[in-house]
Amino acid sequence: MNSRIQSSRIQPARRVAYDVISAVSTSDAYANLLLPVRIDRAKLSTGDAALATELTYGTLRMRGFYDRVISLTAGRPVEKIDGPVLDALRLGAHQLLSMRTADHAAVNESVELAREYGSRSASGFANGVLRTISRSTLEEWREAVVGEESDPDEKLALLYSHPAWIVRALRQGLDAEGRADELEALLAADNAAPKVNLVALPGLVDSGIAASLGEANRYSPVGHDLGGGDPSAITKRSHGTVRVQDEGSQLAALALSRARPIEADERWLDLCAGPGGKAALLAAEALAGGAELLANELVPARAELVRSALSAVSSDIEVAEFDGTEVGERHPAAFDRIMLDAPCTGLGALRRRPEARWRKSPRDVAELSALQASLFDAAVVALKPGGILAYVTCSPHTGETLGAVGAAASRWKGELEPLDTSAVLEAVAEHPLDLAGDPHTVQLWPHRHGTDAMFIALFQRTTAG
Repeated sequence: MNSRIQSSRIQPARRVAYDVISAVSTSDAYANLLLPVRIDRAKLSTGDAALATELTYGTLRMRGFYDRVISLTAGRPVEKIDGPVLDALRLGAHQLLSMRTADHAAVNESVELAREYGSRSASGFANGVLRTISRSTLEEWREAVVGEESDPDEKLALLYSHPAWIVRALRQGLDAEGRADELEALLAADNAAPKVNLVALPGLVDSGIAASLGEANRYSPVGHDLGGGDPSAITKRSHGTVRVQDEGSQLAALALSRARPIEADERWLDLCAGPGGKAALLAAEALAGGAELLANELVPARAELVRSALSAVSSDIEVAEFDGTEVGERHPAAFDRIMLDAPCTGLGALRRRPEARWRKSPRDVAELSALQASLFDAAVVALKPGGILAYVTCSPHTGETLGAVGAAASRWKGELEPLDTSAVLEAVAEHPLDLAGDPHTVQLWPHRHGTDAMFIALFQRTTAG
């Protein structure tokens, strides 16, 4: 923030939203980490916190669309507009086109933000741009944004505010299931605020707290939907035995823990455990079945998050900090079950981390694919004969999903058997899952399942190699 005197005419919720959007633009901040801190620091009421959240995430999700509208209105590329002014225009455009905010409030406070964080001369420019935007409806702007564009994926990229390469990747992922006609529904789901899901760690939640958790998740037998409000109150009261966790992540962990009955003294490994959500659920499942879990996380700060998550289960669970690609050398044929939640592009969680879509590129897929393959191979070496490996990514990009496991199956032909992952998940889920494609893999989708786009594939080691 600059040193200028803050205007009292800017509503606190809008100022918080602007500060977070600006930090995302200038410092590569993560909105999901920064926004709660800024809300707490500003001591916003529940209503203002909800407004700040909608302003922040809504603006970030539709940034590409709003940038095109701003460019058409201003008569110049957004790259030619000063950053602080552009962020104020984005925030104003979201209120004018996607919220029920009164035009005068959206325009006046956004102009004030442009003046305060940009310059006095910027206020006239911002006022002109926003008032022009306000004179047309959202549908009229959608037609103007598409213009003469004829490529169907480019059109969808403009309308649904996704980079075109991501649109093509999502189309390919759906097409692998014969469901390419669901693409627009998927893109729309990426731009909708997701429900807050809770996981109640099995066997550890106090009965009184369990009774207060409300509606059960549609699929996860240990999950609940938070009807509204701040989840931190219940997570603190439960001492971490109730946690915020997407239902897709819950299902990924349960696919491994419930793929077959647990035998006493099994050894489990969560190879890339940070930040610890799946590790906590696996630890609770292991404790109930008499198994032992080792969690590993290379990055020290993330390893601390894993320790914090696991403390709700037991203080005796070991958290190691080694390079996961070395696990086969360190622990050959040592584990009965391994969770490989591989580092990935995160394209499956764009609802929750909307700014990620503007930070990723196809080059990231190629770079991560090499790491995913190395981790997969190391995990296979660390499996006991008969052991089960769960390969999981929060991405529907086929290069990180079907392509990755197809290549791995070829490398380990005769030593690794793909399991019927669909059958395992259907047995775990409380209600039937609408799954498609290869039954050896499961791809969850925001538009179809209401989860992040988690990919899950189970394998069994057949020989010691």
